[in-house]
Amino acid sequence: MEQAILALLTIMIGVGGCVGYFWLSNIVLDKVIFPASGPMAGRNITRANAVRPWLFLLPAVLALGLYLAYPVFATFWLSLNRNEAGDLVFVGLDNYRQMLGEDKFWESLRNNMVWLIVVPAMSTAFGLLAAQLTDRIRWGNIAKSMIFMPMAISFVGASVIWKLIYDTREAGQTQIGILNAIWLQFEGGAGSVLILRVLPVLILLAFAAAVAFVIWGQVKAMSEGGLVARGLRAVGVVIGLWLVYLGVTGSVGAATAQLPYGEPQFWLQIPFWNNIFLMAVLIWLQTGFAMVILSAALRGVPEDTIEAAIIDGANPFQIFFQIKVPQIMGTIVVVWTTITITVLKVFDIVRAMTGGQQETQVLANYMYDKLFVAVDWGVGSASAMVILLLVTPILIWNVYSARKEMR
Repeated sequence: MEQAILALLTIMIGVGGCVGYFWLSNIVLDKVIFPASGPMAGRNITRANAVRPWLFLLPAVLALGLYLAYPVFATFWLSLNRNEAGDLVFVGLDNYRQMLGEDKFWESLRNNMVWLIVVPAMSTAFGLLAAQLTDRIRWGNIAKSMIFMPMAISFVGASVIWKLIYDTREAGQTQIGILNAIWLQFEGGAGSVLILRVLPVLILLAFAAAVAFVIWGQVKAMSEGGLVARGLRAVGVVIGLWLVYLGVTGSVGAATAQLPYGEPQFWLQIPFWNNIFLMAVLIWLQTGFAMVILSAALRGVPEDTIEAAIIDGANPFQIFFQIKVPQIMGTIVVVWTTITITVLKVFDIVRAMTGGQQETQVLANYMYDKLFVAVDWGVGSASAMVILLLVTPILIWNVYSARKEMR
């Protein structure tokens, strides 16, 4: 009861303080600093109106400076120091050299790069697919609610759910993990070949073909736009070619792999694939976000262009990929970059499911291990600055794209 009263008093004081600040600041501005009377009344009113927005923004600017800007500079300063017997000793760039010499840092950086490629691409693609399909069925709103529902679950809660899905018991015991319960139903017959070999090969080849289609579109548009746009397209083409290579080689591996039928698998201990299993959790969480934003964008596509394409004989695939997608490309980029920023900061899923073990380390978890497990403030702060360095260009691009979309 005391906590409820304290919370209520906090809300009242906070809201009352904001109202009092705006009321009092307006009185001081209009009555004391720039009074709307006398021979200078017109100029004073103009000046007061120019200052007033800054009065409203001042609390937010101070709060952002205190809780965002100051920690950045404090973290940078800590990254240049080392904690020795409770005292900070300036060591310059030694913490960065130590960090760059650790295999775990490069493992976390490599894993983050894989997360950056897979999660935003899959989340945006599944969200776009869900947005398109749910708008074409009668019970689309119910389907959207179900797809969006994981967004209401915390990352740790989702990790607990998926850890149960990946749970493994010893051979001969009842498997409570859904994935192992399904896996043990395969015995190597025709059904196993169809589901575990043919289907993955088709999915990977379809993925490679879709990426190749996007690459072809970017190559054709290479001469358009400025130098920055052409450079970004070139980088996208290189990444796309790498993804095509991964898709083709992955399909070959899926077709020729020797599968251990009848043996329960420790999914989160399989190198490389355990990262994919962790990524599935974040894709599950972010698909709903992408679907909601892209669904609104698709509804904003003018019907005239779609009707004109239908009259010209375009099929549904051509309408979707050549009419709708180009018109919402700005929104797709914003969704993509927003999910990318989330991926760069991913921590909860890895911490709750593997703790960064079994080659699943990521940058945020590496930073946590250094700061709070090893109590190495210098290297931990240096890794935090690396995360900030990686996030900043994407954040700037996101803001630029959002403003361009608004214009």
